[in-house]
Amino acid sequence: MVATLSAELVRSALDSSPDAMVLVDDQGRIIFVNQQLLSLFGYDREEIRGQSIELLIPERFRTRHLGHRAQFAAENRSRPMGASLELFARHKDGSEFPVEVSLSPIRDQGAVLVAASIRNVTDRKRAQQELIAAREAADRANSAKGRFLATASHDLRQPLQSLSLLNGTLRRLVEHPDALEALAHQDQAIEAMSRLLNALLDISKLESGAIKPEKADFNITGLFEELQHEFAGVATNKGLQLLVTAAVDSVHSDRALLGQILRNLLSNAVKYTRAGSIRLRSLRQPHGIRIEVMDTGIGIPADQLRFIYDEFYQLAVPTNSSRDGYGLGLSIVQRLVSLLELKLEVRSEIGKGSLFSLDLPSGGPSLGAAQHPVPPPQPRQASAPQVLLVEDDPAVRDATRMLLKVEGYRVLTASTLAEARSQASAHPDLDLLITDYHLGRDETGTQVISTLRGDLGKHLKVVLITGDTSSAVKGLERDERLRLARKPIRAEELLTLLRSLLAS
Repeated sequence: MVATLSAELVRSALDSSPDAMVLVDDQGRIIFVNQQLLSLFGYDREEIRGQSIELLIPERFRTRHLGHRAQFAAENRSRPMGASLELFARHKDGSEFPVEVSLSPIRDQGAVLVAASIRNVTDRKRAQQELIAAREAADRANSAKGRFLATASHDLRQPLQSLSLLNGTLRRLVEHPDALEALAHQDQAIEAMSRLLNALLDISKLESGAIKPEKADFNITGLFEELQHEFAGVATNKGLQLLVTAAVDSVHSDRALLGQILRNLLSNAVKYTRAGSIRLRSLRQPHGIRIEVMDTGIGIPADQLRFIYDEFYQLAVPTNSSRDGYGLGLSIVQRLVSLLELKLEVRSEIGKGSLFSLDLPSGGPSLGAAQHPVPPPQPRQASAPQVLLVEDDPAVRDATRMLLKVEGYRVLTASTLAEARSQASAHPDLDLLITDYHLGRDETGTQVISTLRGDLGKHLKVVLITGDTSSAVKGLERDERLRLARKPIRAEELLTLLRSLLAS
């Protein structure tokens, strides 16, 4: 036998509900409220009973609510009120607060009543607004950090670029042994500063999310040729053999970021190899392409392999001793590998060397190395080569101009695209263009290159100097008459690059 529920038991159950509840007749009059509703709205039970339900609604919504109430009576089904709308209730003191309302029709002796469950969502809305505000603040901070890093990548490298080039100029002008020794030490200090700055900026860009991969199919042959050219002199100066072999394979990845990974791996290999060789090669695998960087260096102890990607970790560097680098290269590699969703493995043996292997997905059908039409030979002047230097920073421009002049070049200078066009118009027999990537007035070196080649012809040879290599590379057509140089570039590297390009 089922027990009959008393009215008092029903009232007690409704009063214990966690939500405010109100029962309204077919005329919209309040016939029952629970204790939670009285507490929420600030009324006594007797002063609210028999009142219109619109009493609990802000005045600006009351007329509209009459229509909604009539529509609900016609629908006669349970549903949330004002789905997707912001709902507000009115307290006895006139203040408003956000609510969620659920409506249910109830039949009683032929009459249709409406039960409404009302929940105050002020705390939830506040939390949502705080979350939105925090997200917007974080987005603004990341945007500001990205702008700072873009500026820092250029502006912080500029003084180092000037110092490095001025140092190279002085080495060509002085003869006293003590002065030459001082300049050699100064060159080492500048190089150390450059390595640290480059590494810290790369780490910061990766942590801030400022670097976004742009994946595409490309042949790795050209990238390997760039790396061979870049590291051949460094390896030779240390008495090492650099071996680079690549099949004409197409891979799918971000070319600039992959190049940054391989540069860090090759730099590490040179650093930890005292004798022997360094090999960069690509191998076809069943499911892609494997790139390997091998060296005959000191090797990594097995118990140290798990630490090599930690920031500032270095092998065989005693405390307080002189450092060759700062232990950031492999940390950058690990971040880039994760960003590109690649797989990196390392094998090493003490005294025999290390092997880093990187697996990449294959690209589309390889078309082989890009073919560039060879223009007819240009008549060479008997005098020194004439160079147009485009650089908006006066200190860097003057330092570069002095170095080139001491080395025997005839140098024209410009700081804007308009000045560059004017110089080119007056001297159409230019042998070489050297341009910075980031110029003033939102101009770029790529604009200078395309414009002057349009004016003088595609045969114009170019060196693009940039502290933002990844952005520069993505916007350039790769050809045999263009070389990229990463700031801050040393004087010897720049001059070697110019001689190589002019001789090609």
